[in-house]
Amino acid sequence: MEGPAAGEAVAGATGRRARARTTRARHEHEGIEPPVTLTLGTLEVPTPVVLAPMAGITNAAYRRLCAEFGAGLYVCEMITSRGLVEGDEGTKRMLVFDEAEDVRSVQLYGTDPAYMGKAAAILCEEYGVAHIDLNFGCPVPKVTRKGGGGALPWKRGLLARILEATVQAAAPYGVPVTMKTRKGLDADHLTYLDAGRIAQESGCAAIALHGRTVAQAYSGEADWEAIGALVEHVDIPVLGNGDIWEASDALRMVEQTGAAGVVVGRGCLGRPWLFRDLADAFAGKDTTALPTLGEVAAMMYRHAELLSEHMGEERGCKEFRKHVTWYLKGFAAGGELRRSLGLVSSLESLRGLLDGLDPDEPFPASELGAPRGRQGSPRDRIALPEGWLDDTDGTDFHLTEDVDETTGG
Repeated sequence: MEGPAAGEAVAGATGRRARARTTRARHEHEGIEPPVTLTLGTLEVPTPVVLAPMAGITNAAYRRLCAEFGAGLYVCEMITSRGLVEGDEGTKRMLVFDEAEDVRSVQLYGTDPAYMGKAAAILCEEYGVAHIDLNFGCPVPKVTRKGGGGALPWKRGLLARILEATVQAAAPYGVPVTMKTRKGLDADHLTYLDAGRIAQESGCAAIALHGRTVAQAYSGEADWEAIGALVEHVDIPVLGNGDIWEASDALRMVEQTGAAGVVVGRGCLGRPWLFRDLADAFAGKDTTALPTLGEVAAMMYRHAELLSEHMGEERGCKEFRKHVTWYLKGFAAGGELRRSLGLVSSLESLRGLLDGLDPDEPFPASELGAPRGRQGSPRDRIALPEGWLDDTDGTDFHLTEDVDETTGG
């Protein structure tokens, strides 16, 4: 290991823990309150909460549903720069916004500075976006194998060129650019401190850090101390991501790390009301009320209704099926009813099935603070392009991307 990576390794976990403890101690001593709003360049977000883009999940219908519960920044599913620039129809279908979305936010993925700059200009000029987030956090092997997602920050030179091209393309429109990343490839190849420095030098409005490495994927616990270390390392806002299952987790994260806000992903699967709780928590209000099964059923119907409005009823109901397990997790709904809900094809049949649930059943206490969505195990080997670790520049490395990559961070 050489160059910037060696410097980070020498600093080691001890230094990061010390900085995080210093941050927490300062906040406790000064009595710093959690943030109430979030400022990203020219964009003011009413609450310091961001919905993480998730492929196949955060479409216009789901963003609308979450926004009906509480204010925040709701990011569209990730699209690729190549798909947008080359006019891919699948990419265009993902760039659909609800009429209620006053702020259009999109996550952009790519490995080529020229494509990223062109794509950013298209998003600003043709789609009227107010915020662009860049994905450098995806741990999926098919992405990292091509040098994309969470693998790319290892190449500091290439990362800088991509960020600069995107920021410069969005600047004439006054659109802030942010980036999301992970701690690094693994414990021996950390990149997040350098990524934060490069993001700041390139003009990014903020950086979001998922407190896991690529090798960890979604396993284990998120390292909030790394988030605190990044807060100490840069002057731009840092958003914390990882293990936000309840509103109380978000408050603890910002209090412990000094983060300017939180990015919520898996924690809201089947729980759109989490954004109500988050908005209330950051406003200093009570967040102890939990929905009954009857209230959850009403949310399920509303979700399917919104999907049907955007996609047509048949396709919308089919799209809804994947959410049933998340909504009913921990409830006592019988297996036959669950199976029927997983095959629903119309709003009328959905209504009839939901009427079969016990509306008074309380929310299962066992699900409070419990992980949701994918978890898995850490990986012994990270899929990377041949020779990827040989240097940390990458400006001469030729990378390719598919027009329809679907990733998350």
